[in-house]
Amino acid sequence: MKRVAAAVVAGLMALTAMAQDRTLRVDYIFSGTDKSQEISLDEMSTFDGWAGRRVNLDEVPLRGNGQISLTDAQTGDVLFRQSFSTLFQEWQTTEEATRVRKSFENVFLLPMPSAPAVVKVELYDFRGNVSSSLSHAVDPSDILIRRLDPQPAPHKYLLKSGNIEDCIDVAIVAEGYTAEEADKFYAEAQVAMEAILAHEPFGQYKDRFNFVAIALPSEDSGVSVPGEGLWKKTALGAHFNTFYMDRYLTTLRLRQMHDRLCGVPYEHIVILANTDTYGGGGIFNSYTLTTAGHPSFKPVVVHEFGHSFAGLADEYYYDDQFVEYYYPDCEPWEQNISTLYDFESKWNDMLPQSTEIPTAPVEGNIWKKFHEGVSMESMTGVYEGAGYQSKGVYRPFPDCRMKTNAAESFCPVCQRAIARIIEFYTVEK
Repeated sequence: MKRVAAAVVAGLMALTAMAQDRTLRVDYIFSGTDKSQEISLDEMSTFDGWAGRRVNLDEVPLRGNGQISLTDAQTGDVLFRQSFSTLFQEWQTTEEATRVRKSFENVFLLPMPSAPAVVKVELYDFRGNVSSSLSHAVDPSDILIRRLDPQPAPHKYLLKSGNIEDCIDVAIVAEGYTAEEADKFYAEAQVAMEAILAHEPFGQYKDRFNFVAIALPSEDSGVSVPGEGLWKKTALGAHFNTFYMDRYLTTLRLRQMHDRLCGVPYEHIVILANTDTYGGGGIFNSYTLTTAGHPSFKPVVVHEFGHSFAGLADEYYYDDQFVEYYYPDCEPWEQNISTLYDFESKWNDMLPQSTEIPTAPVEGNIWKKFHEGVSMESMTGVYEGAGYQSKGVYRPFPDCRMKTNAAESFCPVCQRAIARIIEFYTVEK
């Protein structure tokens, strides 16, 4: 009881140290090569309202590939902390990064402090070590913190479970829809929301979410496909062929995106691209982007939201290993994969008795087995092949929404990981 009371007191102290009716937006440029990183402050701005979490402010549920923290300049108390991943760090693993230096925009939303504070940004390498960092002061009276007076874009709520203080606010955003295609976008946004809520544990926690569809108008219909020489004028400048990969669909214009969304409360972003070409991407605590016209739209948007919302890793792999992201001498921070370096911190407690590690592959259609009465829990194991690597990285289940589009649900381990994130955002520890 004393521990709970202390946590509540600490939370109240953090809240009083911040202007909870305002948001501090901090824009950075991350730049470098495959072997170098540099973090530069671009601009700070502020606007009315704070749609972020109001509990567990000084903690993060997952380490992520980076973290940003806000601390009181006088006391050193942590006022807010958030973990994240970036396209920049992913790009550093590409061949292009070995021969050119590039820069990437990154935008973070923090509660506005009521007194001078310090912001610190850290990026981590694949072993979790700090690879670069930047600290800088924030003074609420600074005349160069731009005050924004946003004009909300056209939008409508698809689900309003409560006020922004109590709920997780998800913005579903139009990309490549003209003003005349707004109704088409709203209908596809409804499909996206329903697909997410149809997957547990999202359905179980439906009353903790608000979903708002933001119909950003684009001059052109569709999105850019550089590989075909096709460049469109769209709201967010999204395009396929990210990192020269045909199906990788992203936007690099994060400042533009947050400019356009300002005025509508949001914490998490799902971007729907108006195209029937297969593709997409999901970046932890940044955004999900997927195509709304492809037949696999529903499983893909849920899969990518698993990345951006819950920090889940891909559970598929390539026979040639593709690229090595995970090493045997450290444990991945993602909760649904393991190198077995510190398996006790993962799903060891969910394994049925006498489970072999590694677990032998399961033959046949596992979803048919479940429909015939076999429990999912009984098939939880330690199956080799995950995180793009065929050897040395393990997943908890034969198939899962984080592995294939054919999977019918998240596996039990992914469901628990998602539930933990939802609880972290909405319940004081």
